[in-house]
Amino acid sequence: MRKLFTIASLVAVALVSCTNEEPKSEEKGEGRVSITCSVATDVVETRANVSCTTPAVDDFALKIEGVGHDYVAEYASLAEFAEDNYLASGTYKATVTAGDVAVEGYDKATFIGSEEFTIEARAEIGVDITATIANALVKVEVTDNFKTYFPGGYSLTLTTEAGNEYDVTAQTEPLFIAPTTFAVTGSATKQPAQSGKEGVTVDLGEYKSEQLSAQTLYSVKMDVADAGEATLTITLNDTLVDSIVIDQELNDNAEEK
Repeated sequence: MRKLFTIASLVAVALVSCTNEEPKSEEKGEGRVSITCSVATDVVETRANVSCTTPAVDDFALKIEGVGHDYVAEYASLAEFAEDNYLASGTYKATVTAGDVAVEGYDKATFIGSEEFTIEARAEIGVDITATIANALVKVEVTDNFKTYFPGGYSLTLTTEAGNEYDVTAQTEPLFIAPTTFAVTGSATKQPAQSGKEGVTVDLGEYKSEQLSAQTLYSVKMDVADAGEATLTITLNDTLVDSIVIDQELNDNAEEK
């Protein structure tokens, strides 16, 4: 689902004095640019319904760099740039940023967008930049088969490349993380074959996903298939990515007399 929230920068109005002085752009071969920003919350995953806090106009910082020439200017906000929006003739790249992709967690979306534009002397242009989610999003879930096979309970942990750990045992909302790597580990307990015995807890191993992309939701699903031997299957966005025979010590209680 795509949602667009238009955030317009404050546009400075050129004031021409009554003395008929030449405008600034005519004096220095400059042109004027106004920059607006649209925020897109959609992600690459058709089943996704992502909800997150969207930034306000004052949350966006602006950086302008020359393309093919040396120029760099940074502004704390679009409003700040609107007070000084004349540039010399040439091509530029404008980048807007709200948030910090290194700050991970629930509802920690970072938005980044960029656009190139060309300034001509004594001309005015408008540039609209679409800022998209710069994070990767991850959601972990288990099937009913998994829950049935492990009635003693289970625990799942997601760890990001930065070392941040999150309990995803009962995750309901996606995590916003840096688009690098993540790993899911866990343990689960199966009901023993004999009454009075403790259930056997097994290590579910580690599933690791690398080379993540921004603006993409990664749905990890754990299931248990039983065709002769119990197998833990892991799918990523409905594609099978791992299949692990569950530790055979699960049957130890059944063998005891």
